[in-house]
Amino acid sequence: MAQKQVRDYIRSIVDFPHEGIVFRDVTTLFADPRGFRMAIDQLLHPYAGMRFDKVVGLEARGFILGGAVAHQLSAGFVPIRKKGKLPGAVISEAYTLEYGEAVVEIHDDAITPGERILLVDDLLATGGTAEAGIRLVERLGGEIIGCAFIVDLPELGGRARLEALDMDVHALCAFDGL
Repeated sequence: MAQKQVRDYIRSIVDFPHEGIVFRDVTTLFADPRGFRMAIDQLLHPYAGMRFDKVVGLEARGFILGGAVAHQLSAGFVPIRKKGKLPGAVISEAYTLEYGEAVVEIHDDAITPGERILLVDDLLATGGTAEAGIRLVERLGGEIIGCAFIVDLPELGGRARLEALDMDVHALCAFDGL
């Protein structure tokens, strides 16, 4: 029997959240100790031997991954949250969604200029949320060394969008279709 890969732990749910969408559910990966450890190890693999000051996680599943990755790197963890969720002084970045706009925020003192940052999230689709996160980190003077994801949905163009910003993009698996 072949050893399970990260993608084998990910559940696909048809017609969620809308008809015609196949939702890639990573909660089944997170719930399995072996799968979760494999995912964290593989997220870190391309960055072995590199120094990071902080890991930035995008709301909400990026928090789960980002905390575990930050622990392994002995780095700090910084959440990027939806508008209105962080107490204290923040900076905001708006970005376009399929229908409308959204805003994400980071504490204005979360990143010190020159800090080396790894951005982490569960899924890369259009890249809008990740790009907004990158812009927030860069506005605070942080240097994004890499962007790591569990799942890439290549047909939605997120990887190309981030690579056009000169970002190093790492994803553990890809799924065709929307």
